Amino acid sequence: PHAIGWKSVAVNLSDIAAMGAKPQSILLALSLPQIDHNWLKAFSQGLYDCCDQFGVSLIGGDTTQSPHLTLSVTALGWVDIGHAIPRSGAQIGDLICVSGTVGDAAFALNHLGHPLQKRLDYPTPRCALGQALKGLANSMIDISDGLAQDLGHILKASNVGAKLNLDQLPLSPVLQNLSHEQQWQYALAGGDDYELCFTISPHKHEQLLQQQLDVQITTIGTITAIQTLSFQHHGKDCMLNLSGYQHFA
Repeated sequence: PHAIGWKSVAVNLSDIAAMGAKPQSILLALSLPQIDHNWLKAFSQGLYDCCDQFGVSLIGGDTTQSPHLTLSVTALGWVDIGHAIPRSGAQIGDLICVSGTVGDAAFALNHLGHPLQKRLDYPTPRCALGQALKGLANSMIDISDGLAQDLGHILKASNVGAKLNLDQLPLSPVLQNLSHEQQWQYALAGGDDYELCFTISPHKHEQLLQQQLDVQITTIGTITAIQTLSFQHHGKDCMLNLSGYQHFA
């Protein structure tokens, strides 16, 4: 319950971060089949802990009874007019960057009890990084459905393509010991990472690296004019057929 409370807030703050906005508050709609005081206490603590860490307030919502447990969180945030970072701003020649490591949550889902399960249960919304990228990044998205699929949303909205270098994907040591096929499946199609993927000009990338950031940033590719997503491994073209999480399968 504590992890559910935390994650229900964190994944929504990640959407705010992906716009370069500062999170301010949340609304919670909660439907319960019955009142379980122990469950609610742990859930509420998880909700509070995430809100407290990121300076967010619970300002309202609704609580009802229903046959199934249902949670719906809406996050609200602020960004100056004209400074939000859209998906549609990627420019040809931009570097493609990603925060943290990717594939951890997907690996954990298939290896429950592994230490990486913390990355699945307690994702970290990159709120500070999102705000630091205002005026620097041309486009941005958070990785919820898989890196390849979410980057694809940027490419479609911006009418551009991309070339990803598979050997530059930021992977945890556990994933580095897997086969390439397993690495790429987790990192590109696993999802639930809630890291930020953004595009940025080489000049502004240098400016970004001069800041003291709270998370590792890795360059994994470039934006191209050819409107496809292609992959290279050690300089050679690599054909991959991957799909991320499908909301309506």
